[in-house]
Amino acid sequence: MEVKNTLGRRKTAVARVYLTPGTGKINVNGKDVNSYFPTTAQLYDIQLPFTICNCEGQYDVNANLSGGGFHGQAEALRLGIARALVQVDEETNKPLLKAQGLMTRDSRMVERKKPGQKKARKKFQFSKR
Repeated sequence: MEVKNTLGRRKTAVARVYLTPGTGKINVNGKDVNSYFPTTAQLYDIQLPFTICNCEGQYDVNANLSGGGFHGQAEALRLGIARALVQVDEETNKPLLKAQGLMTRDSRMVERKKPGQKKARKKFQFSKR
């Protein structure tokens, strides 16, 4: 199997994922995934596609992450890994991942701040006098 190259996005984070057969190592921007992401919840999110497809420890992941924060980057990486696993074996992996909601891109973005307001929807306090 050759290298599978996929893309994952969430908020403003972009993850370029390279999946190769291996021993289960995940490198993010040249670092180990355990030292890059601070919480175990984000590490669980990243491992979720492998757990669902019963292929833990079979593939190595090299990922380049840019933009966003840790949470957005973790979810972008999760989507990229799920898309790569579908490229490996579509007929078995795609229904499993789709049932768990891992194949849809979460397109919610931050709403922009409007002029004359404090934030996107919050207004300045109204004064009658």
